[in-house]
Amino acid sequence: MAALEAIEVSTGAAPVASIVVLHGLGADGNDFVPVVQALDLAAVGAVRFLLPHAPVIPVTINNGYRMRAWYDIVGSELERREDEAGLRRSRDDIEALLARERERGMAAGRVVLAGFSQGCAMALLTGLRHGQRLAGIAGLSGYLPLAQHTAAERSDANAPTPIFMGHGQQDEVVPIERGRASRDLLRQQGHAVEWHEYPIGHTVSAEEIADLNRWLLQVLARP
Repeated sequence: MAALEAIEVSTGAAPVASIVVLHGLGADGNDFVPVVQALDLAAVGAVRFLLPHAPVIPVTINNGYRMRAWYDIVGSELERREDEAGLRRSRDDIEALLARERERGMAAGRVVLAGFSQGCAMALLTGLRHGQRLAGIAGLSGYLPLAQHTAAERSDANAPTPIFMGHGQQDEVVPIERGRASRDLLRQQGHAVEWHEYPIGHTVSAEEIADLNRWLLQVLARP
C-alpha cells in the first residue's frame, strides 16, 4: 500500500504535537493550508501539521469523474448508500500515516485527527477506532460514517477522547441535521462532543477557526 502524500507545515523545530487535517471531496491538502496558518498554538509549542492528499478515484455522484476523494459518493442518501469498502480502505491509509508519526517519535496522545466534510467522516471513522488514545478528534461540516458499526468497532482507548464538531446551519452539501444526528449518536455512546453551529454554508468561518483554536489549546495543553 502506497503511503499517502502529504503537505507538511511545522511552526518550529522539534514539534511537540501533530495535527492531521483531512480535506474534503475534490480538494487536496493545499485546501487547508490557510486555515492551519491562521491558528495560533504558540502556547503549546511547535506543532507539525500534516495535510495528506486523498487518492484520485471516480466519484459516482459526479458522473464518474475522477477526483481526489476518500471514498465514493453513490448518491445523496449519505447514510443508506455508503461506500463501506472505500471508507475502510482510506481508514487503513490514514492509520499508516498515524503509524509513521509514531515512528517519528510523536506519541498518539500528542496527535489530533481533524477533517472537513469527507475528511470529517474519515477523522471520526478512524479516530474512534484507533488503538491508542489520541489527544482529540475534530470534525467540521461532516458526519459519522458506518454509524451502525461504531459501537462494536470503536476502541476503548479513544472512548474518553474529546471530540470537536462544527457545522454550518445553511450547509447545502451535508445538511446540518446529519451532523446533529451524528453528534447525538456519539453522545448517546458516551463520547464527549463539543458542538458548534454557525450561520454559514458548506465552508469554514473565522468564528469556527477561533473556536477550534481554543479547543486545540485545551486538548494539547501540556500536563
